[in-house]
Amino acid sequence: MSENQNLLAEQRRALILDEVRRRGGVRVNELTRKLSVSDMTVRRDLDALARQGVIEKVHGGAVPVVEASTHEPGFEAKSTLELTAKEDIARAAAAMAVPGSAIALSGGTTTYALAQHLLDVPDLTVVTNSVRVADVFHSAQRPGSPGARPGAATVVLTGGVRTPSDSLVGPVADQAIVSLHFDVLFLGVHGISVEAGLSTPNLAEAETNRRFVQSARRVVVVADHTKWGTVGLSSFATLEQVNTFVTDAGLSDGAREEIEEHLPGLVVAGRNAGGEPAQG
Repeated sequence: MSENQNLLAEQRRALILDEVRRRGGVRVNELTRKLSVSDMTVRRDLDALARQGVIEKVHGGAVPVVEASTHEPGFEAKSTLELTAKEDIARAAAAMAVPGSAIALSGGTTTYALAQHLLDVPDLTVVTNSVRVADVFHSAQRPGSPGARPGAATVVLTGGVRTPSDSLVGPVADQAIVSLHFDVLFLGVHGISVEAGLSTPNLAEAETNRRFVQSARRVVVVADHTKWGTVGLSSFATLEQVNTFVTDAGLSDGAREEIEEHLPGLVVAGRNAGGEPAQG
């Protein structure tokens, strides 16, 4: 394919940067087709943009540069975001819970949505550091409460210091978790990326999540598509420690390809344009 002489290098790089930011990442072969230029030209453009500090090169393409975040929104603020996505994720993740197994749920609004779907899974032993998640199971066991389901689950709530997300963290929570063993951990995250792995803006929560990961035979991350490419202040696990990533259909094709290169299991929950389940 011949070079596109109608675009100056600066114009071409501006288009590439816009595409990276809009889609959350692009691949070299996509850019060569879109811009009608050679692979070598695209790679030179990516090198130039990387030197400017506006993108980060990854294997086969590029992603936006994201700064480490120290801001941690409260539970109520986060609970209003991506509601449909969280429901889709929760429904898909709940299907992975085996009756009679021991599971752990970290804090977060997505695990809170998941907890409500887990009420139908019998004989679970649930360990959580989330006050909100524990309330879901306790309400279901309370005699006389609407939808009460006695014996639905045995719930262990760790102690610790409460975060803005209503999670219990710190040495007390860490000590409780480290002595336990879970069949599966359902883990909500602030951010997930190739470079930083799983991350959170809360240092104490990072350590507690690290203990959760170490105590689980299988790690299932439940997070909507906006979390991909986000980086919090503190990393607590690598992508290699994750068995399955459950996310929603808002995930871009480029991000999906990148995730599939680094993770053994990806479930994209929800509905595609044809109305069929979008799971992969």
